[in-house]
Amino acid sequence: MSYKKKQLLGFGLILLFLVVLLTGIVIMLNSIKSNLTEIVEDRYYKVSNISEIRQLFSSSDREILFAVNEANKSERTDSLDIIHDNHSRIENEIATLSSVANTANGKKLLKELETNYGSYSITEADIIQKIESGKGPANLQALMSDQRDKRTKVIETMNSFKKYQESLMYDALKSSKQTYNQIIQFIIIAVLISIVVIAITVIWMIRSTSRNLQSITKVIKNIDYNDLSDIPRIQFRSNDEIGDIAYSFNEMAGSLEAYNEKEKEFTAKISEQNWIQTRLADIATMYQRIVDLEVLGQRFITRLAPMVEASLGVIYLKRGEGENAKFVKLASFAEEGKDAGRTNFTLGEGLVGQCALEKRSQIINNVPNDYNLIKTGLGETLPKSIFIAPVIFEDEVVAMVELASLTPFTEFQESFLRRVLETLGITINSVRGRMEIERLLKESQAQTEELQVQSEELQSQSEEMQAQSEELQTQSEELRMINEQLEERNRDTEQKSKELQRVKINLEAQAEELKQSSKYKSEFLANMSHELRTPLNSILILSEMLSDQGDSSLTSEQQEFARVIHSSGQDLLSLINDILDLSKVEVGKLDVVFDEMNVSELPELLKRNFDHVAHKKRISFKVTKDKNVPDIFFTDQQRFQQILKNLLSNAFKFTEKGTVEVTIKRAEEELVAQWINTQGASSWLEINVTDTGIGISPEKQKIIFEAFQQGDGATMRKYGGTGLGLSICREFAKLLGGWIVVESEEGKGSKFTLFIPSLPEGMKGAEDISIASSQVAAAEAQELAPSVEKEEIVELSSGDIPDEPEGDQLFKNKTVLIVDDDNRNIFALSNALKQEGMQVIAAENGLECLEVLQNGHSIDAILMDIMMPEMDGYETMRRIRLNSMYDNLPIIALTAKAMKGDKEKCLQAGASDYISKPLKLDQLLSVMRVWLTN
Repeated sequence: MSYKKKQLLGFGLILLFLVVLLTGIVIMLNSIKSNLTEIVEDRYYKVSNISEIRQLFSSSDREILFAVNEANKSERTDSLDIIHDNHSRIENEIATLSSVANTANGKKLLKELETNYGSYSITEADIIQKIESGKGPANLQALMSDQRDKRTKVIETMNSFKKYQESLMYDALKSSKQTYNQIIQFIIIAVLISIVVIAITVIWMIRSTSRNLQSITKVIKNIDYNDLSDIPRIQFRSNDEIGDIAYSFNEMAGSLEAYNEKEKEFTAKISEQNWIQTRLADIATMYQRIVDLEVLGQRFITRLAPMVEASLGVIYLKRGEGENAKFVKLASFAEEGKDAGRTNFTLGEGLVGQCALEKRSQIINNVPNDYNLIKTGLGETLPKSIFIAPVIFEDEVVAMVELASLTPFTEFQESFLRRVLETLGITINSVRGRMEIERLLKESQAQTEELQVQSEELQSQSEEMQAQSEELQTQSEELRMINEQLEERNRDTEQKSKELQRVKINLEAQAEELKQSSKYKSEFLANMSHELRTPLNSILILSEMLSDQGDSSLTSEQQEFARVIHSSGQDLLSLINDILDLSKVEVGKLDVVFDEMNVSELPELLKRNFDHVAHKKRISFKVTKDKNVPDIFFTDQQRFQQILKNLLSNAFKFTEKGTVEVTIKRAEEELVAQWINTQGASSWLEINVTDTGIGISPEKQKIIFEAFQQGDGATMRKYGGTGLGLSICREFAKLLGGWIVVESEEGKGSKFTLFIPSLPEGMKGAEDISIASSQVAAAEAQELAPSVEKEEIVELSSGDIPDEPEGDQLFKNKTVLIVDDDNRNIFALSNALKQEGMQVIAAENGLECLEVLQNGHSIDAILMDIMMPEMDGYETMRRIRLNSMYDNLPIIALTAKAMKGDKEKCLQAGASDYISKPLKLDQLLSVMRVWLTN
């Protein structure tokens, strides 16, 4: 008998007994299930429903008692609502039970319950009607007594129904227990019979099959699982299923041997992939912090060639575009001699050029005899394989790579090379971008230097003008002397008088020419200030916005660039203001106001202004005031403090370590008289600013007070600055009637001494100048329109400035009209105001501004430039104010040509406020908050 028949016979008997056993169990379980279903789904459901009805009934009864006896009006209404709701639910529950009742007694009890509850409901409705009509408990006693009787009947009926259903549940449960006991007895008998039959069948099957299985087991135990390349085979003679197993085992052994071979090949491929990934990571790490293409090329070819066992290598970089495109050698590996390999080639030129043209790679294994030899210390030989491939970025060939090897390139080396070249294109483009950024930065620095050169040329022209003025004064003095001599003599001849008259006329013409020249100088300075401040305004606003963005998309390095640009713009603004201050001093138009100054507050002021500088540079800073120094001193406090700030700024700038010290004491008049006339002063003040810095050589001490001069070129390059600070200090000291002297030793430090007089009556004779000077000053006073004033600080009382959160909300959805002919200023202001939530409309001149207002736009504020083509800001503001609709419209005048008197002129023309360029964004927003609030 075959193994299959033995299996069928044995398992057939087992299955027969199992089927009989399971059939009996299923029949009994169905009986139990039927009883349990009746208990749970029918009886329990009905008991649960009748309990729910009883709870609702009790709730309604309690609410009726509450409504009758205790509730106020609002509570009574709530109780009645609950009663109505419970009534509906009870009726629904009774209807549900009636639909599922399946016994005659149950239907009878439900019918009785429905009748009793209907009678109860009628009495309940009467009670509710009486309650709603406002009857008290005394009027409801009869109804309440009737209600109690009917309630008792309803409850008794519900209890009867519940007991009936519970008795049915008990009978079903008892039947289920009997069925369960029968199942247990049947299972025990059936299992015992099945165990006996199965044991006999299994023993018979095991004895008949164990012999053949032992022979199979013996072969399987002899298998070497560590080496599946040679698996032993089973020798079998039977043709039954055991023989089939032996045959299948032999087939499986053959398959395992084949699989083992494939697994070895797969492991080799995985090793190759790991090798590629490791070297790709090395190449990617090498790319970091490279900012030059030549460095990139040399490092790349030097690192790549050994990785793929190449003995020669070269990389070419694309230069130019279109027909002028050319690939130039960037770097090589293991080359010898200057002419080894091509220095450049074009698209399509040679095999490497053709590969670049077709954007494909190529491997040459049959290398020609005239190819470059690979040379070592022992000899030279031809390469066996050449690899040529393009480097592609965005479907454009940006470089070519060529490698030569003594052994043929393997497939995984080719795969590695192609993956490396994919990332090389991205890296080349990134390095080019960084090089372009560096080039643009250098251009920006060059433009800044060019502006400095222009400023120096402006100063040179100013000095030439001053020399011409002095020459004319000399000529005027000579003419005066000649006229005095001619008056003392007898007027001999009329001819000589006419000649002298002609000379006088000529000199007056020259004086007039000097006035005109001074006028041109003034206009030139004012216009130059306007032309410099206009672009500087947009530079400062945009750079401040870029450097202050918290959730910006800029990197920290780019934000640092913006802060450097903003700082450089501020330095340029300071330089412009210093040049204009010097010009004012030269023409005698710098206002000096002598008033009381509290000297006792000076040490605290200096410490407050410069302590942080000393702390940052880690140097000592001391301020000492002698007791004999008067507390009250008469001078121009603003100019005096500016002199001290300039001297201290210089001291800190040129001091790297040590001490900066300020000494304030009373000066002896005899000491001061060495340098300056001391008449007219009630007392003198001596301020010494001493530092331990780099010092000044004796030959340079004579020129440091001249404009645009520093110690030497190296000092300017190392420490920066324009060389105007000390020049302004000395000129201001002269205006205050004082003087500055310097004592210094190179390498040990410097000591600047400022002598200032106390002048309660001011500078006597300050306006008594020579005739020529009077003419020049008059010309300057009328025509110069005193250069350009420094930025005015808008002073606001604390009550005028809204809190920041309110100010931010104040700007939301406000519309501002910007009138400016410079698109750079419009762009900068628009971006700044839009960030505050404002809507911006732009106009390039006054006519466009009037058109915008006529078109009915709702404007909350206007930012008005003054100097514009077609219609300037003054005329535009006058026309706007002619319309009574715009009497309260805030108009803020903005101009870079901040001439003296312009503020008053703007206010007279209709401006609400005035700010000079370049703007400070915080200052502009503060002014706008005031006017938008008002």
